[in-house]
Amino acid sequence: MGNRTTTQRPHEHLITSFQTLKKLPIPLSLTQCIQHKHELLICGDTIKNKYKFICEYPSNVQLYEYCVVKLVDNNNQITLLSFGGSSSIKRHTLVMKYVIIIGRDNDDYFGVRAVIGGSNNNLLFITYIFDNISVFDLNTFQFIKHDTLPIDNYIQYHCFVSNSADGYGQGMMKTSKQNYQMLLFCFDSGLSIEYNEDNNTFQFPLYGPLFNCVAILNEEDNHIHIIGGLNDKFKSVSTHMRTKVCM
Repeated sequence: MGNRTTTQRPHEHLITSFQTLKKLPIPLSLTQCIQHKHELLICGDTIKNKYKFICEYPSNVQLYEYCVVKLVDNNNQITLLSFGGSSSIKRHTLVMKYVIIIGRDNDDYFGVRAVIGGSNNNLLFITYIFDNISVFDLNTFQFIKHDTLPIDNYIQYHCFVSNSADGYGQGMMKTSKQNYQMLLFCFDSGLSIEYNEDNNTFQFPLYGPLFNCVAILNEEDNHIHIIGGLNDKFKSVSTHMRTKVCM
């Protein structure tokens, strides 16, 4: 047989670029997903007749002669006291907290987004409809701060990320001793959010709609520079901003 010349259709290599993986155990939509090393943690909210693993006791605790009682029972958390031991088994006394709900009674978390940060990586920042941002301490499970975002449109299913300088999704950029930055984008709104942990205050230094601007990437330091444009009153501005791109 003679030599044959085959031509590949332009779109064929695009099709083979996607690999079909094992199907999900149940159909999902509007779900959340977190990457942990080589695993994807897909989270939903379903009520099932199943046991759920919560935590482990320390490895040096022997659970042979012990008792667990409930100390506190309220709408936010349950506090358990575990104690035990004997002359032949090492004694232990542990306080364990199990959190049931995060948020206030009237908060609407439909389309919510959140990041974790703080000096000890113990603060949970939550942004949700319509223009709300809240802070919770994950160590004490206490509500710390609530504020209103300076945006014209509501936020929902938005992009809310830490402005990381180290390349990790949850590592927040430290702009001063206790200042941390986050970025929020929704519809035609974009915010740079700074939280001062010492003063428990928010600042929004880059607030303001901006269009007809130009952006350019500096490949030397991976910064995007945003130059000029029109504000919400259709006036030219002398704005020059930059943001770090984490590669």
